[in-house]
Amino acid sequence: MKFELQHTDPKSGARAGLIETDHGKIETPIFMPVGTAGTVKAVHQRELHYDITAQIILGNTYHLYLRPGLDVINQAGGLHKFNGWDKPILTDSGGYQVYSLGDNRKITEEGVTFKSHIDGSKHVFTPENVMDIQRTIGADIIMAFDECTPYPCDKKYAESSMHMTHRWLDRCTEHFDRTEPVYGYSQTLFPIIQGSTYPDLRMKSAEYIASKDREGNAIGGLSVGEPHEDMYAMTDLVCGILPKDKPRYLMGVGTPENILECIALGIDMFDCVMPTRNARNGMLFTSEGIINIKNEKWKSDFSPIDPNMGGYVSTFYSRAYLRHLIISKEILGAQISSIHNLSFYLWLVKQARLEIQKGTFAEWKNTMVKKVTTRL
Repeated sequence: MKFELQHTDPKSGARAGLIETDHGKIETPIFMPVGTAGTVKAVHQRELHYDITAQIILGNTYHLYLRPGLDVINQAGGLHKFNGWDKPILTDSGGYQVYSLGDNRKITEEGVTFKSHIDGSKHVFTPENVMDIQRTIGADIIMAFDECTPYPCDKKYAESSMHMTHRWLDRCTEHFDRTEPVYGYSQTLFPIIQGSTYPDLRMKSAEYIASKDREGNAIGGLSVGEPHEDMYAMTDLVCGILPKDKPRYLMGVGTPENILECIALGIDMFDCVMPTRNARNGMLFTSEGIINIKNEKWKSDFSPIDPNMGGYVSTFYSRAYLRHLIISKEILGAQISSIHNLSFYLWLVKQARLEIQKGTFAEWKNTMVKKVTTRL
């Protein structure tokens, strides 16, 4: 993987860059639609390509490992061949999903023993086998195995967990570097910074991760319930330590406001289930603000969902029609809403990139934050 830093905003930390992988180029800042089980919910790959204009999507190691399983993915020739997506893919390590299992998992130095949420069967994730699993899935960018601490989190536990994440990272990198890709194209390993919301821990973790000199770096353990101010403070702190010539990925973030503020702090890559999850419940993100399409006020509104964005779905379907579909629980409603919200997120980061290139990002960001947080 290669990364070129192309522009920086003179009044903020915002950056525009270019990531090159064997499956294509990614213009940053970028939002990555989440395809948990090998699919972005309710969206065809054709729509991801042409309507949403996604450049990279996510797959989830935990879910894909359990179903359909590694044998099926391997027989297909990897996730790209299995789901028909020929652009870059990133897989998370499954650490967050294991963390969210609560009483159904046990964490030790060796790794994590957990019970499947599907059938209760017992499984083990270690730093080594998670590298093997992601090799078999075949993503272009894979994540190190880490422990995601909850919020709030006792500092003693956060520190102990951080050091274990670092030890796991050493095992991940050693195993990754002595193995080869399964399908003939290169893969890149990103380590993950932890440390909860404790500045000294975040600094130590960022310094440790930076010292590993991998091709990119990720920030984990945020957007887990902490105040936005803490998220921004930790992100700002970490970005001041991470090398400028490598992409920075803030995991699981977030709202349009979060994304704009964190682009301003120097983040290049984002992912979140929010645009699709909220879409299925009738919440739409638009260039002028947030719409709850279930509200009565949209019943006879025949204007486009968002005429400012362009794109077929956002400009062709009316708010009244989409409200009818959502209220009627028609599957097409979830599909249109999901395509629109993802299109908005991709539109937003594309506009951010253009403003960074023009040197006007800071002023534009302040205007857009007010708009995207307004409830219409």
